[in-house]
Amino acid sequence: MRDTTGRFCAVNQPERVWFVAGTYGGTVRRSCRVPAELPLAGPVVNRVTDTAAACEDFLAEAEGTASVDGTEVTLRRIEPTSITYETGSGAARGIGCGLWLRVPPLSPGKHTLTLRGSSGEFSTGARYELTVTPNARN
Repeated sequence: MRDTTGRFCAVNQPERVWFVAGTYGGTVRRSCRVPAELPLAGPVVNRVTDTAAACEDFLAEAEGTASVDGTEVTLRRIEPTSITYETGSGAARGIGCGLWLRVPPLSPGKHTLTLRGSSGEFSTGARYELTVTPNARN
C-alpha cells in the first residue's frame, strides 16, 4: 500500500489471484507486470476497525468506481468480517469491510486499471498501468 510506483507489485502475491493494493489515502500511479492466467482482486476503498459498528459506519458512506481500459467493473460490498492480518510485530485481528473488485484474467498486452474510492473525509485512488504477459511471475 505504500508502493507509489508499482516496484513491489509482485511481492507476496498469492498463487490463484493477483492482488492490487489500495492506498492509505491519496492517489498513486503504479506500473506492474501481471500473469495473463490470473484474475485481479483488491480494495477500491476499505477499512480495518475494532468493531463491526465502526465498519458499518464506514460502509454507510463508502462510494467507489473501478474500470479496466475505460470499462466499468462491478464492485462487491464486503460486509464487516473478522480478519487476521500481518503487521511488523506479528499477527493482528480486526474487522474488515469495504468495496472490492474482482476482474477475470486479462488478455496479454497493455491495460489500465483505475480505482477511486471514498468514505467520509477519506479518499483513495490508484491508476495501474498493467503489462499482462504469460508467466509474468518469472
